[in-house]
Amino acid sequence: MPEWGYSITDMDPDRMAKASGRDLRISPKEAREICSAIRKMQLDDAIKYLERVAQKKEGVPYRRFNSNVPHHAEISSRWGIPSGRYPIKASQEILNVLKNVKANAENKGLDTERLRIKHACAQAAMQLRNFVPRAFGRSTPYYHPLTHVEIVVEEELN
Repeated sequence: MPEWGYSITDMDPDRMAKASGRDLRISPKEAREICSAIRKMQLDDAIKYLERVAQKKEGVPYRRFNSNVPHHAEISSRWGIPSGRYPIKASQEILNVLKNVKANAENKGLDTERLRIKHACAQAAMQLRNFVPRAFGRSTPYYHPLTHVEIVVEEELN
C-alpha cells in the first residue's frame, strides 16, 4: 500500500484538519480551477458555493486554462474574470472531499463555523489507458486522467 503525503507541512496539528481524494475520475484542469476558487474561503461558504456550481447557478472562473472558454456575465460580476465554466462532476467530487474534511474537523473537536480553507490543491495522477477501435483492425489509445485533491482547513483564532 502506498503512503500518501500532503504537499503542505507547516501547519499546527491542533488547529487543523485535512482530507484528500485520491485517484478521482475528474479532469486535473477543472480541479485546479475549483481549488483556486475555494482557497481561503470559509468551509461552509465553499460547500454552499460548490453546491451552487453543481446546480449550474454559479460558475467557476478559469484563470489559467481559459483558452476557448466562454465568457459569462455572472462570473465576471463576482470574480472580475470574464471566462469560466460550470464543472459539475469535478465540483461534486471536491464537495465530497470538503464534507470529509468537515467530518474530520468535528471528530477532532474543532469549531466548524470558524474553519477556513488554508490549502487546496489538485495534482495530476496516473492515466487510465483504453482503446478506441478503428477501421482495418487498428486502434487508437484513449487516456482518461485521474486527479489527487488535497484540502487542509485551519480553525481561525478570534
